[in-house]
Amino acid sequence: MKKIKLSPFAIVALSFLAIIAFGTILLKLPFSTKTGLESLSWVDSLFTSASAVCVTGLSTIPNIAETLSIFGKIVLAFLIQIGGLGIVTLAIYVLVVLGIKIGVTERYVIKEALNQHHLGGMIKLVRSIVLTTLVIESFGLIINFIVFIQDFSFFDALGHAAFHTISSFNNAGFDILGATSLQNYSSNILLNINTMAMIIIGGIGFIVIRDIIDKKSWKNLSLYSKIVIKTTLFLIVAGTLIIKLFEYNNVTWLEAIFTSITTRTAGFSTVNISMFSYSTLVIIMIFMFIGASPNSTGGGIKTTTLYVMFKSITSFLSGKPFITHKRKIEDQNKNKAFVLVTLAFAVTIFMFLIVSLIEAKNTSYNMTFIEVLFETFSAFGTVGLSMGITPYLMPASKVLLALLMFIGRLGPITIFGIMNKNWGHPETTHVNYAVERILVG
Repeated sequence: MKKIKLSPFAIVALSFLAIIAFGTILLKLPFSTKTGLESLSWVDSLFTSASAVCVTGLSTIPNIAETLSIFGKIVLAFLIQIGGLGIVTLAIYVLVVLGIKIGVTERYVIKEALNQHHLGGMIKLVRSIVLTTLVIESFGLIINFIVFIQDFSFFDALGHAAFHTISSFNNAGFDILGATSLQNYSSNILLNINTMAMIIIGGIGFIVIRDIIDKKSWKNLSLYSKIVIKTTLFLIVAGTLIIKLFEYNNVTWLEAIFTSITTRTAGFSTVNISMFSYSTLVIIMIFMFIGASPNSTGGGIKTTTLYVMFKSITSFLSGKPFITHKRKIEDQNKNKAFVLVTLAFAVTIFMFLIVSLIEAKNTSYNMTFIEVLFETFSAFGTVGLSMGITPYLMPASKVLLALLMFIGRLGPITIFGIMNKNWGHPETTHVNYAVERILVG
């Protein structure tokens, strides 16, 4: 019998699918919902599990706080944590703790799962990721507890603090505060700052966090870390100014900066975004599409992809080579960036068209063009922001958006890499072909 050999891409994808399936079963259990309430449907259980594992935050449950039991909320929190760190990372960490030897095959899977260039130091990296996450989340939990203890009993405050910390660090966007998300805390400076800090730290990625801790100096940081930090700061500032400009009378500066940060994969909301103008919603969709950074808990095309594309365009227009920080970026990076964005945009628009056709037959809720488009971009970017239509989607639309969240979390290149064993390693040939120019534009 021939042994089936799976690529690292396939192993990563299957690990996420397995956790989504397991989470679906757990959320379907009768005691995952509060006493007196019916258990979730299979479609809603699947959608919620996929949204948690893919750290999105979209929910077909109108009010998670009033629907899920304590067990259901714990399951949701664990799914978010596993989805943020990655099942491969957690599985390897457990094996290391148990003293089980990690072979070359497992290390190669880790390398691909964490998008690394070299095989060395994978076990050390896994340890660093898990321990760093626990330390950061511990600090976040303490600060959140200080906020929530003013409104809840000790154990309720502790539960809210833990859930909110896990959700914010992993850029998930789920909350158990009610249907209005964080709108009741829009003026609470401590909770806002802590939440924004958790989102940013989780969104810049574990490699950058580790680099900052090790180097402790901007000058000594790697080129990759500098690009991530600069692009992240630019997007935060630009988003804040644009949102405040477009919604000058509707948001405070604190709400503007919070919205700017959360739109890039977190999904929390301190304002009612359905009241925003179309111009603001389009800007938010662009930011959702960009997303966080590689090796982070967020989705989207990633900040480095945006940076490479922008620098490629400016270097082409100026007729100069792609030079950044006194380093020349190889053509493979440029090609990969443009391919990724093209695939991501094509998949998102395709899903939008299909969902639009399905929802045109929805007799219980009349959805607008912008609402469906916004929902689709939110799903791909694993953001979780919504204009309120998620609970009213048709079952087929829920399944399709769950699939889009899965693609957004893993990244289009991982998905297409499963189908193409030579992805990223073009097949070489000894045949030389004549060079030909064609008219472009």
